[in-house]
Amino acid sequence: MANRKLQAALAACVFVALAAALPAAAQQGNRISITTGGTGGVYYPMGGGMAAVLSKHLPGMQATAEVTGGSVDNLKLIGAGKAEVGFSMVDAAWDAAQGNDKFKDAKVNARTLMVLYPNRMQVVTVDGTGITKLSDLKGKRVSTGAPGSGVEVMALRVLEAVGIDPKNDIKQERLGAAESVNAIKDRKIDAFFWVGGVPTAAITDLAATPGTKLKMIDHAEALDAMTKKYGPLYVKGIIAPSSYSGMDKAVENIDVWNILVTSDKMTDQMAYDIVKTLMEKKSELVAVHKEAENIDLKYQKIGSPLPYHPGARKYFEEKGVKF
Repeated sequence: MANRKLQAALAACVFVALAAALPAAAQQGNRISITTGGTGGVYYPMGGGMAAVLSKHLPGMQATAEVTGGSVDNLKLIGAGKAEVGFSMVDAAWDAAQGNDKFKDAKVNARTLMVLYPNRMQVVTVDGTGITKLSDLKGKRVSTGAPGSGVEVMALRVLEAVGIDPKNDIKQERLGAAESVNAIKDRKIDAFFWVGGVPTAAITDLAATPGTKLKMIDHAEALDAMTKKYGPLYVKGIIAPSSYSGMDKAVENIDVWNILVTSDKMTDQMAYDIVKTLMEKKSELVAVHKEAENIDLKYQKIGSPLPYHPGARKYFEEKGVKF
């Protein structure tokens, strides 16, 4: 009997020791939802990769990636306590934190977990539409992105910057990337805006469609007016001609950084564990989408207008990032 009691006591001690050694996520048996975007963009596959990495490497963690409208929806879900982690463009995240525009009725106390990669605005059309520059969009059928997306926020700002009224000067549609590609193939729209990583799967599909020649429209001309009104959230970028088949020249575009966000209510330990795991298992994310190559310590200081979650900040400071 004494031996049995001793064995039971030792087993209990071992269990306590093991539990203490596990990350907080393991002890709590947490389920988290990672809100992403539409299936035709980069957020969804990358979010799926993150969910797989966290579920695999954080014992007790069960993470799933959810399809959403994009940045605005993700921030609202986090604000409502219906999601734990979400992808967002920094302009939408800034609006959420300040209570601007689509968040005027409810600010979101969002916190940055990590800076991800630059999102590239892409203004897409095909041969035969007569569109070669932004001003040619007037009178055309144009998708400005899905409702509840960061694409829509940025597209409307680009149009505003060049004096195009989306309600009166174009025939506006509100479609995601995959839906926009299907619509342009069927000649139901003439052009669409998309903001995402390069390459974006849906646009790659359009470029590979027989009988279709992809055309990407320069739009960096809108940058100065956007910066003057909304602040330094955007930067000039270049989309290389090697990005999609059929491109014959580089495109001057506008970039905006993507960030991974959470609520200020997430525990410091969970935020630390999530960031540490995603940074240390980055190679597994790159295998899902090459934009994950841009997840780097050097971008953590410069890429987000929102404060870092204390748990995330602790990890990056341990790695030498100076905030």
